[in-house]
Amino acid sequence: MGTKLNRRALRVRHVAIGVLALTAPGTAVALRLAAQALGATSAPALRIEVARHTLRYGHYESVHGTASSSEAGQRVELQLDPSGASAWEQLGHSTIGPAGRFSFRVRLRRSGGLRAISPRLQAEAGSAPASLGYASRSPAGPSAPQHVFVGAELRVPRRSLALKAGRRVAIRGSLLPGQAGRRVRLITRTRSGWRTLARTWTSRRGGFELRYAVQATGTRWLRVSFAGDRANRGTWALAGKVTGLVARVASWYDDAGSTACGFHAHFGVASRTLPCGTRVTFKYGCRSVVATVDDRGPYVWGRDYDLNQNVAGALGMYAVATVLASR
Repeated sequence: MGTKLNRRALRVRHVAIGVLALTAPGTAVALRLAAQALGATSAPALRIEVARHTLRYGHYESVHGTASSSEAGQRVELQLDPSGASAWEQLGHSTIGPAGRFSFRVRLRRSGGLRAISPRLQAEAGSAPASLGYASRSPAGPSAPQHVFVGAELRVPRRSLALKAGRRVAIRGSLLPGQAGRRVRLITRTRSGWRTLARTWTSRRGGFELRYAVQATGTRWLRVSFAGDRANRGTWALAGKVTGLVARVASWYDDAGSTACGFHAHFGVASRTLPCGTRVTFKYGCRSVVATVDDRGPYVWGRDYDLNQNVAGALGMYAVATVLASR
């Protein structure tokens, strides 16, 4: 009697195993899903860590991650959710090592959230029966996002210009990553702080042109500034300098003797009011020279400067003439 009962129990077990094998996509998957549904010990979720959370445009980021060692050999992808976008973008892929570790090295151009995801495990989770609770408790889901902030990059040629006050100057460049509708400004430093000279918007590929009129004498250092947006952090770039010039009457003399300032500058100029050592830019025709005040004069009414023989020769001016000067 006992032998018949044992055989009957064994037959029931075989039938149960057969039913389980038929109702799941694969025996290995079914056993794993069943174990998870019953609260058995499962592998930890995918996890990632980024080396730096703030990056310059185009710099590489190192991303390290961990998974269950039982998933060794499985492909894992790194994805980016760009700030302001609605879909994840794939940046690269790696393979889970024997110890459950993986890593990526990617070049980032926009801010956003980074996550790791296993395509095969996600596919298994999607095909699992809802009654097993896999979709809600799966350790194979994507890792928690790690946010990174990437700065934009301004590319602006540096130029040194000397222009008559009132002339307009154009500063051209590009903002990367290139896209339309991003605000850039041309700014300069004053005693009271930064002053905006011009504003514009980038074109479809990130190009821009800033125009402003030179309004005063002296030299201004120029910067192009981008305040930042959801895609990138702000940045700035030096655009060079612009010297405003006004018309002055100048003569020239040979300063072979002593000077009022006590020194001889190779490119020297005499002024009645400017302090010794002051640098002044002169332009005559298409030539320009930067001279240093090293003497006093001229003392003839209507003349503003006396240029020494070197400045006059460099400008090609050998008589009383109207020149453009930065002071």
